[in-house]
Amino acid sequence: MTNSALTTSFAQYGPWLVFGNVLLQQLGMPVPVWPTLLIAGSLAAGWLQLAAALAAAVAAAMVADRLWYLLGRRYGYKVLALLCRLSINPGSCVTQTEQRFARWGAPALLVAKFVPGFSAVAAPVAGLSGMPVVRFTLSAAGGAALWAGSALALGWLLREQVAHALALMRTHGPLALMGLAAVLALWLGSKLWRRQRFLRWATMPHIDAPALRAALASPTPPRLLDLRGPALAASAPIAQAHAAQLRRLAHQVRDWPRNAAIVTLCACPQDASAIRAAQALRRMGFANALPLRGGHDAWMAMLAGCADAPQDTPAQDASVYAA
Repeated sequence: MTNSALTTSFAQYGPWLVFGNVLLQQLGMPVPVWPTLLIAGSLAAGWLQLAAALAAAVAAAMVADRLWYLLGRRYGYKVLALLCRLSINPGSCVTQTEQRFARWGAPALLVAKFVPGFSAVAAPVAGLSGMPVVRFTLSAAGGAALWAGSALALGWLLREQVAHALALMRTHGPLALMGLAAVLALWLGSKLWRRQRFLRWATMPHIDAPALRAALASPTPPRLLDLRGPALAASAPIAQAHAAQLRRLAHQVRDWPRNAAIVTLCACPQDASAIRAAQALRRMGFANALPLRGGHDAWMAMLAGCADAPQDTPAQDASVYAA
């Protein structure tokens, strides 16, 4: 396709192409969107076309964000578990996102789309956290405008370089495709490496909810570290639990004896934060640090008399935590 044909296509269908691409990407499909925004910005004939592309991008992002917000508000952690199962990296966790919302509030949405991982769960976590609809809508729209506007403006400023790159792709198509394939392979390789690392971590021994309950009732109970987000921890407090954050973990346990029995608990998919915390504690010398299998859901199910958490990894005997 020549530059003139590409310009004509974007002049006629540009906003729709931008809308469709952004909508698919924001709904969770693994499709790149910045190339489309850069090309749309570089081929815009003037400010009117730039404004149309920006409006299309923001509208698509808001459709997806509003959907994820409503799903997060209604279904909570089930939606986040689904997102993590669809992710290449099963260790992706929502705890840090919740903590960002607790520290920053609505302004976190202004930068969410610029941060990989944060972007995927920001909208459902906002719904889960009970952020008011008006505040969410304004903040999410502002963040989408900054995100899409940056790409469109960059394309406009670098329109000569983008045109040169498109020309090179036409004349050196196979070489350009090889370079793109190499970049994608490196990106995918890093994701798969992180996935395998988390799966290795996840094979560590766990403690089940009934064993933890018995240990907490013993004369020498373990120290329970609660890594849940502030909203959930406040709405469903757990007795004897110490609130903790991954980024401050070393500071919070610096005075604890290294032979202390510690249980880590979270409410994120696949116990990601609890596993990461337990691994970090073991590297600090806390050999008796274990994550709670099933996290908050397993604890609440046990208290309600429901079935025990699934036995998919070896459980640690409760005697480790009892006198």
